Amino acid sequence: MSSHLASALKNKASVTTEKGLGRAHDILRAARTLLAAEGYAGLSMRRVALEVGISLSNVQHYYQSKDALLEALLLYTMDLFQSKMDSISAAMTSASRLDQFLSTCDMFLDEITDPVTHAIFFEIWALASRNPFASSLMDTMMARERKAIFKLIRGLNPAIGDDEYRQRAILMVAQIEGLMLFRLDKTGRRAEFLAVRASVRKVLLVLATVP
Repeated sequence: MSSHLASALKNKASVTTEKGLGRAHDILRAARTLLAAEGYAGLSMRRVALEVGISLSNVQHYYQSKDALLEALLLYTMDLFQSKMDSISAAMTSASRLDQFLSTCDMFLDEITDPVTHAIFFEIWALASRNPFASSLMDTMMARERKAIFKLIRGLNPAIGDDEYRQRAILMVAQIEGLMLFRLDKTGRRAEFLAVRASVRKVLLVLATVP
């Protein structure tokens, strides 16, 4: 478990055991499915406990409140993205940084078409407009994404300075995140998805390399 996710758990010794980590992940996976299917209103600690097959007190042992569970859920989702990015980097050690960046972009564009991922982010975006806690979580998520993209593109063109690359990272995240609103269907409307992905790839390539 990443340090980001571990920090969202209560500081209990049992959490550090293999069994405890497995149970924490079981809770997050159940919460992820519930949030995607029924939204924030349908997500409750009791419902999660029922889905996992444990008591409510067991869920509260790991996550003190619904907000703590939501925070851990978002961090868990972000950690999944980071893990995929790390896997791409490890598998493409002999490839150029630009090719690694484009492969990472492809991963993001594929992932945002996943119905569960789409539903979760869409729900949190909506909640952030009226819930200060959700808004803070959204800020955390966006900051992590911008930092990750900045690391990928920094220095691809020596003529582009760090400050400019930071601004471009913001634009790139906005481009990718904004596509979620279109509910791209890579299965039912494959040709449309591939056309949009190709267009976005061109825009991201320009942002990453052209002064």
